[in-house]
Amino acid sequence: MNISVIGTGYVGLVVGACLAETGNSVVCADVDRRKIEGLKRNQLPIYEPGLAPLVERNQQHERLIFTDDVPAAVASASVIFIAVGTPPDEDGSADLRHVLAVAEQIGRHMTRELVVVTKSTVPVGTAAKVSAAVARHARYPFHLCSNPEFLKEGAAVDDFLKPDRVVLGVETDHARSVMAELYAPFVRTGKPIIFMDIPSAEMTKYAANAMLATRISFMNEVASLCERVGANVDHVRKGVGSDPRIGASFLFPGPGYGGSCFPKDVKALIRTAEECGVPLDVLQAVEDVNERQKRRLFTKLSTALGGSVRGTQIAVWGLAFKPQTDDMREAPSLTLIEELLEAGARVCAHDPVATQEARRRLGDRVAFVESNYDAVAGADALVVVTDWNEYRHPDFQRIRQALRQPILIDGRNLYDPVKMVELGFRYDSMGRPVARPVARPATLVA
Repeated sequence: MNISVIGTGYVGLVVGACLAETGNSVVCADVDRRKIEGLKRNQLPIYEPGLAPLVERNQQHERLIFTDDVPAAVASASVIFIAVGTPPDEDGSADLRHVLAVAEQIGRHMTRELVVVTKSTVPVGTAAKVSAAVARHARYPFHLCSNPEFLKEGAAVDDFLKPDRVVLGVETDHARSVMAELYAPFVRTGKPIIFMDIPSAEMTKYAANAMLATRISFMNEVASLCERVGANVDHVRKGVGSDPRIGASFLFPGPGYGGSCFPKDVKALIRTAEECGVPLDVLQAVEDVNERQKRRLFTKLSTALGGSVRGTQIAVWGLAFKPQTDDMREAPSLTLIEELLEAGARVCAHDPVATQEARRRLGDRVAFVESNYDAVAGADALVVVTDWNEYRHPDFQRIRQALRQPILIDGRNLYDPVKMVELGFRYDSMGRPVARPVARPATLVA
């Protein structure tokens, strides 16, 4: 098929490269000429495992083309994916200006019957607005489809190539037939293509993200209660997650969720519900809990340092909102670092891939280092924010010797509290009792 993907952000790049991998002719278009020129040289604007070789291979075989000529991309296609951003507006609602601008372009420049697919995350009712925008200028028939993405950052390529399910909201048999053929190579193992009406497909994306965000915030609240009553959230999580009605996924406590999806989509769904007169009290609580959770690391650190961080140097391990990505949108590390700087602390930070993005956001207010061990040199405490694999089994003796004070705040529960005490650390994590070194009695000298 001749496919055009409008938008070369996170979703658009993955969609375009993966569709080209199955033999389709794909044009990825974007108005950002600098980004397009970089992509032509296989310079990706994001870090996503497995995506770079996919882009390079399909460009080499001329199945994947990048252009800043959006009208030409529209004119060449029989299927067009709208994959531009829908950032949150000031009131939390999704900003649809880019989506509707693309719809206008499609109507003006289409040269044949089209299937128009909204891949961007959009509120219920957006399809009608897209249809109206296309129809204002269209000279050929077009068929709308809502195809929400369920890509996990850090595993997006595998998620697209081997999806758990494909959700397609369609309104015509033509759209159903075309999209079934397009996705057939990805569901050969029997995973379902779920056809439904367009509003239901639009809602499915928001409902799925809202449910996952709810599990995270719920477990973070349970973790806070565990600390108060002396329980261990690791044991609670295992006991709860072993129930097949609940499952173990998204029950790990941490410093709050971030990224491009959960914060934005939760806010947008709350706003949509308010406009419809159906308040989502549970979801509002989810958002409130998450905002509080992002500040818990600072509170734990301040307590460990005697109530103030002023004049201290703090090592931060992990800047991206999750491992295997350089995405720092709504990252808990940003909240922590801003609080530390405001309180008069100095920050030395490390991340395997997100340093460039962090430097763009934080400038020279933070010292960025190449090695995680460089970050702890002379620091008064270490805070682990992102659970990168290389942080899971560090040289604790080296860390202990490099720190001015043996304080380690673990926002991801990576380490064993008993072992940390044995190594001489004051160790605080999420939902587990604070572990302090045991003072050894003085040796009596005769």
